[in-house]
Amino acid sequence: MIPREKISQILQRFEFLEASMAEGVSGDAYVTLSKEYSALQAVSAQARAYETLIEDIDAAEAMLDDPEMRSYAEEELERLRADLPEVEQAMRIALLPRDEADEKSAILEIRAGTGGDEAALFAGDLFRMYARYAEGRGWKVEVMEESEGEMGGYKEIIASVKGAGVFAKLKFESGVHRVQRVPETESQGRIHTSAATVAVLPEAEAIDVTINDADLRIDTMRASGAGGQHVNTTDSAVRITHLPTGLVVTSSEKSQHTNRAKAMDVLRARLYDMQRREADEARAADRKGQIGSGDRSERIRTYNFPQGRVSDHRINLTLYKLDEVIAGSLDELIDGLTADDQATKLADLEA
Repeated sequence: MIPREKISQILQRFEFLEASMAEGVSGDAYVTLSKEYSALQAVSAQARAYETLIEDIDAAEAMLDDPEMRSYAEEELERLRADLPEVEQAMRIALLPRDEADEKSAILEIRAGTGGDEAALFAGDLFRMYARYAEGRGWKVEVMEESEGEMGGYKEIIASVKGAGVFAKLKFESGVHRVQRVPETESQGRIHTSAATVAVLPEAEAIDVTINDADLRIDTMRASGAGGQHVNTTDSAVRITHLPTGLVVTSSEKSQHTNRAKAMDVLRARLYDMQRREADEARAADRKGQIGSGDRSERIRTYNFPQGRVSDHRINLTLYKLDEVIAGSLDELIDGLTADDQATKLADLEA
């Protein structure tokens, strides 16, 4: 059983935070308290549920000594004790160390890998899949940079996804996604295999990472495009190079000011991601290692259109509902990955 002293400490801390915020603190103190309050909210609710169940079990056990209540008490104990393992497990999961980035918004980067035009079309399918998933959760998606494929889709697309808990939901999507289907341009009806890479980075705030102006080289240039309205006739596109790391980000909207702000957002997110990886041995691979080379043989998930099948190879989960998944129904996959991650963390703590 989970020590009741620990449960009591959680509830006392949450009540203290609640009272402190009600007193009307302001400025940095309020920001600090509200962040801890938000992080502790779900844990506190689970702690209350656990504490209530234990108290009910204690009360039912006390009634066993009363002959008139014994039969009722035995029935109650059987029901309450049956609920205990599930509530205990939920409490253990709630007590797992939280990733400080889980509540953040995210930067979503999708790039066509092996497969030429078909890979670019698949990258477009993936972007629309995530956009629909985000829409269903009330998140806001804004395209920051895009390079369209010759036959449609994207060679590369970078977007911000803003909302509460975005990174927690999307962080397991990073990696190589593989598609198996017959391209529309294939006259022989042969199945082709293509790939696209996905990277999900927590959106960083200024306080998360320090960027010195002296470490930046900022170049302006004329935006390139397919023609027509996509071609900019002024030098408004911005390319920012972070000299210490060699990271390069670009943005090519109409406004140079907007481009600089967007490019800095992406740069900040990439630097923050690098810092997190360096601090965490379990995620020590660099960004290239995270998303792989885009080769067909490297994959975390396969989308097989002829069989209507989606397989996530990390958790051996196969769903025969490809149309629903591509339409943005990702909960079953994301919940499975989250549960697997929680189980791994619990096993590590108990080892």
